[in-house]
Amino acid sequence: MSTIAPTAPAPDRTPSSPRSEDSRLKALLGRWETLILALIALVFLIGSGISSEFLTGESLTTGSSDFTEYAILALPLTLIIATGEIDLSVASVLALSSALMGYLWNQGLPMEGIIPLCLVAGALCGLLNGWLVTGLGLPSLAVTIGTLALFRGLAFVILGDESVTSFPTGYTDWAFGNFAGTVVPNTIVLFLVLAAIFAIVLHRTPFGRAIFAIGANREAARFSGLRVDRIQLRLFVLSGVVAALAGILLTLRNSTAAGNVGEGFELTAIAAVVLGGVSIFGGTGTIGGVLLAL
Repeated sequence: MSTIAPTAPAPDRTPSSPRSEDSRLKALLGRWETLILALIALVFLIGSGISSEFLTGESLTTGSSDFTEYAILALPLTLIIATGEIDLSVASVLALSSALMGYLWNQGLPMEGIIPLCLVAGALCGLLNGWLVTGLGLPSLAVTIGTLALFRGLAFVILGDESVTSFPTGYTDWAFGNFAGTVVPNTIVLFLVLAAIFAIVLHRTPFGRAIFAIGANREAARFSGLRVDRIQLRLFVLSGVVAALAGILLTLRNSTAAGNVGEGFELTAIAAVVLGGVSIFGGTGTIGGVLLAL
């Protein structure tokens, strides 16, 4: 007569052990973003102790609106640096966009046509950078140092020492105004929307995973079937477009177009990216860390 083998008891579903909880806590405390957050909290604590108006909404939003253009430049730079490359020309593209905007406005073009043309100019600048890096195999550091001077020079060729003002009040009021009756500047809202898009792309899409794969090991990424050159070309074009957008916003916010705007912006943006935990060698980093560093 056959017998039925006893069934093994199901494993107990006990809560995670204190050791695993400790390891999670150590991992959280060991994150670069946690350190930045702690430093921000310390700054807020000291600032609020010095001045009672330090933490008011108006004070914070007014101060934050002054770095909107740096912050916008940092978004595409995060993606480029995560691949192990660099783009030092972003501030010069910003200036070229501003100068072109002023020149076209002086020529009588409507703002509805000027803005797309400036974005196209930024895309062409990024395309040149990307082609020199991926097509000719030149180092991005050397390429973008050269185009930094080239694009800045073009901005001065377009406007010289002249500055252009008197842009349409509808555009300048929006760039200098606040969102929906709040104390939050419109430009900050635009930046946060862009940051959310970049975060989703970098951390939740195959394209973002490809960026980290390229930064971690370029040759392995090629052997795995990733089109490394095409991805990097797209990133440089994206960087040019976003830099041109930053130039448009800065021009409208200041109601002034000039060829000398944005000097040194690239260093501030790159510093924010690196301080935000993005490795200059590529392969690691988060948009959240960059936001905290800003």
